[in-house]
Amino acid sequence: MDSLCSPTRLVLVTFFLLCFFAGDSSATRPGFIYTRHRGRCTPQYWSSQREAWPRMVPERSTVEKIFGVMVAKERWRSDLTLVESTARNDEEGNAYGALLKQGIAALVNSYARRSFSYAPWEVKTMLIQAMVSEPAARRQAEKFAVANVACD
Repeated sequence: MDSLCSPTRLVLVTFFLLCFFAGDSSATRPGFIYTRHRGRCTPQYWSSQREAWPRMVPERSTVEKIFGVMVAKERWRSDLTLVESTARNDEEGNAYGALLKQGIAALVNSYARRSFSYAPWEVKTMLIQAMVSEPAARRQAEKFAVANVACD
């Protein structure tokens, strides 16, 4: 005889309740199963080349041409392209690498997305100003990352 409180039924009801209440929380933070945010404004999205880059910042342009010789030579190769910058994986423990990766994505977003938090000149200015120290670079990279994730 099947009862109303069978273990199978309780497990199913519990599972559905958990799914219902966990709903949108995975979009803001990792949940039970790790999820990586792959929105339309992240460095990962722009490095995948799924969408054409804005004409003002061609993907094959170099960091040196966009931010200036002094900024580029100080921390990066002079021939480093923008698309290579968004595909970098050295941001863990490297504040300047994170700043470049998130800054390039923010710059592309500022041209490609009308609703983006910053204007192109603001992104360039903030990136150059953050080059003064590692803590400043880390803080600015985090601000760019928040803006990039929020722009969807």
